[in-house]
Amino acid sequence: MAAPSFAQLDEQPIKRFHWLAIFTTGMGVFTDGYDLSSIGIVLPLVLASFGVAKVSSIQGAGLAGSALVGAAIGALLFGFLAQGGRKKFYGIDVTLMAIAAIAQIFVGSLWALIAVRFVLGIGVGADYVLSPTIMAEHANRRDRGRKIGIGFGVMWSSGALAAALLTLILERAGVGPGMVWRIVLAFGAVPALSVLYLRRKMPETARFLARLADDQEGAAAVVQRVSGEPAALLPSKDDRPFGAVFAQHAGPIFATALLWMVFDIVAYSGTLFGPSLIAKGLGLSATTFSIGMSVLFGLPGDLVAALMLIDWLGRKPLQGYGFLGAGIMLTLFAGLHESVLAAPGLGFVLYGLYTLALRGPNIVSGTGILGVELAPTRVRTIGQAISVAGGRIGASLTAFLFPLIFARTGVVGAIYTMAGFSILGAILTRVLIPETAGRSLEELNRDVGVATVKAAAE
Repeated sequence: MAAPSFAQLDEQPIKRFHWLAIFTTGMGVFTDGYDLSSIGIVLPLVLASFGVAKVSSIQGAGLAGSALVGAAIGALLFGFLAQGGRKKFYGIDVTLMAIAAIAQIFVGSLWALIAVRFVLGIGVGADYVLSPTIMAEHANRRDRGRKIGIGFGVMWSSGALAAALLTLILERAGVGPGMVWRIVLAFGAVPALSVLYLRRKMPETARFLARLADDQEGAAAVVQRVSGEPAALLPSKDDRPFGAVFAQHAGPIFATALLWMVFDIVAYSGTLFGPSLIAKGLGLSATTFSIGMSVLFGLPGDLVAALMLIDWLGRKPLQGYGFLGAGIMLTLFAGLHESVLAAPGLGFVLYGLYTLALRGPNIVSGTGILGVELAPTRVRTIGQAISVAGGRIGASLTAFLFPLIFARTGVVGAIYTMAGFSILGAILTRVLIPETAGRSLEELNRDVGVATVKAAAE
């Protein structure tokens, strides 16, 4: 008699269900990318609209970091709640994002905008926990990286690009600056609401139903829906104490949080210096520069990393070499700073290659895939919440501290600091995490009571 397992899910080819799941999760992530990027693009318009000539350090940090802080809190809150059901809260995340996006039209002060974006960030944090968890628990083992890479990494970058394009279109159409930023920020409600119905119809995952809810009949129904065939013997409820399971897997969980933190420090600080140092010298606006960088380097790199490399090359090489490449490009950028100022085209190429290299860590740590892969079902959403919070803390630190580093060390020192974090990311990737590509979630976590795919086949 075959051992209990989720082999039917792990061995499935990509089917219509999986593509629908990619779209359903991906449009929420598209909204995340749109919402978190749009404020930086329209920030000068926001300040001018409120008659602020020079934003204070507190206001600047609040505008840049309120959604990020909210995302950390939202991730921890919904990571705890989702232990009682993934689907139960799926849709609440995009509803929060939609309501907050629309509310931005009506704000009457910078502090009101900061408060609204904090609420928006709670929805973003919830989505960072729920979407990768649901996708991973439904996915087959061979294509799990590809699915999360497309549904999270590529869609996030697409959302950021959409924010820049909409801003450019409105500006070229002659829309007044005060309306441009309100339209751009509020438009984040559209992609969020587009998948609300689909999210509420998404089935609960078989892994949650069998291992946490003790609903074998419900789990079997989900397996049959995904595979198209009757479910075989599924694992029983995991009755192990939560604390004991978490303690056993705490090392990898906190390692994923640290790696996401390092990635966000490098990625978010890059957005602070790139356009300001290069775009002006090329005669480009920051918006046009960001669009060009995304179209030429960002999105193509994300697509190659997600579609071809993450499952074939593996998570560790993709992220490790990506961090290393980004560190080299940043070192060259800082070392050739005078040449970059004299020839902005050189700066564009170096920044583009840095952007391209960083696609590796973006599709690995930046998608949250390690957090859901390196925590068993018993503690998965808590593990993912900690991983997300690590990333949001890194991004928030960048918003608060990068300007101070820039002021104290100058542009060259700040970029060398980023290069150091990139090299650190490569080293930590090498020593802290195992390779997870092509392995079932149960095999990765030695889940008690669940046979690995290999054992089930035997």
